[in-house]
Amino acid sequence: MIKFFLMVNKQGQTRLSRYYEHVEINKRTMLEAEVIKNCLSRSKDQCSFIEYKDFKLVYRQYAALFVVVGINETENEMAVYELIHNFVEVLDKYFSRVVSETLTLL
Repeated sequence: MIKFFLMVNKQGQTRLSRYYEHVEINKRTMLEAEVIKNCLSRSKDQCSFIEYKDFKLVYRQYAALFVVVGINETENEMAVYELIHNFVEVLDKYFSRVVSETLTLL
């Protein structure tokens, strides 16, 4: 099950957040800060799956944009990884030039 969905820029600012479980506002801020720190500190050569507390983080980087999804342990990481890519493609087609430079490189 997906717990949350985040879109973050390279400066660590959250651009979009959606939670599928109730999390208090002050805990969301702390959670987002820790999740962003974990994802931004990794190199491009490292795996895009991170075990964090009682769930897993699946993230993907597009230029200056990071898309991070928090999932429970029973969810398929590769399916979520592909979901992120499909979501970004839809955003790019709908809004045009969301991350088009990066999508052409993939």
